[in-house]
Amino acid sequence: MAERRTLVLSVDRDDDIGYKAGVDAPVVGREACLAAANALALVDPEDSDVNAIFQAVKVADELAVNGEEVEVAIVAGDHLHMIEGDRKIARDLERVIARTGATECILITDGAEDDFVLPIIQSRIAVSSVRRVVVTQMVNLEGTYYILKKLLDDPKISRPLLVPVGLAMLLFAIAYLLGYPEGAMIVVVGVIGTYLLFRGLGYDDIFGSSYRAIATSISHGRFTLLTNLAAVLLVIVGAINGMTTMIVHYMGGDQANGVFMFLAFAYGAVPWFVVSGLVSSAGRLIDVYLGERGEVWRVLLLPFLTLAAGLFLFGAAIYVLAINRAPEFPILAEAGLQYFALLSVAAALCLGVGIWLQHSARRSAAEGGDRAALPSE
Repeated sequence: MAERRTLVLSVDRDDDIGYKAGVDAPVVGREACLAAANALALVDPEDSDVNAIFQAVKVADELAVNGEEVEVAIVAGDHLHMIEGDRKIARDLERVIARTGATECILITDGAEDDFVLPIIQSRIAVSSVRRVVVTQMVNLEGTYYILKKLLDDPKISRPLLVPVGLAMLLFAIAYLLGYPEGAMIVVVGVIGTYLLFRGLGYDDIFGSSYRAIATSISHGRFTLLTNLAAVLLVIVGAINGMTTMIVHYMGGDQANGVFMFLAFAYGAVPWFVVSGLVSSAGRLIDVYLGERGEVWRVLLLPFLTLAAGLFLFGAAIYVLAINRAPEFPILAEAGLQYFALLSVAAALCLGVGIWLQHSARRSAAEGGDRAALPSE
């Protein structure tokens, strides 16, 4: 029959011992656990994890007095990312079990949040008992104040709770000071409603993931993701501006064909689309230059091609709208022809410069490769 060895385990799911006290988990052994509890108590005496760790040591001592083979340990998760934290708890627990040779576990927890890890613990080792630590000094009003204070100090709770309320109150004050008290309540309700809708539909996770992806992309020297995001926003603005322009210069006129409608849209949208293309191309150029400098010539023509196409299409839109005397169009027919000619020449020059630069860059890259292939003397 295998010898029974009990592991008394304290679980710190939000990693207070690491985040506050700087103690790396897992912590194994009575002295090491007491040192971790003391370190956390010196930083935050009110933290309930301190009591849980001391309780774990106490239970281990009681079992040892009765002659049982016992070991005490602490495992911790992640302070901000609970999913990754739970995975870390599973990995650390496996290390503790391998190190101590434990066959069963007594789980010590400081509250309901840590109970979420109970299935993880049970999947690795048999749990023979669960002990929840309650601080008995917290009663009535003092206990209520302590709980509220702990909730407000916890960023996982205070951020989603206080930020929207604070923003709504700030907008209410601004609207009232600007002389729109009747619209202040609409603004507040709109802000809170939008926030609740985003939280309820899970869009906050999407935006959080996008933010982390952008931050990771920038930290690794990749700018394409950021510039593409900016380009998408510019395209949206351009589309709105194009629709507005089409309504102003097309509706009410005598023209009724799709080409005229398209050019009316292009007159308002193309400048934004061109800027969007240039921003996206700039990010691509930067990434290629930093990663594969010899391949820059492959993407060097793209911004020039985008600008040339935009100039030509914008000039054509001005010319057609001018000669057809679009409603409220500020350019006369004679000036429209001049605009079209000048912008067409500029487009041709831009395309020519781009082709020349691409050819020069390609030749320089080929010469550099040939020099690198020559044997050293």
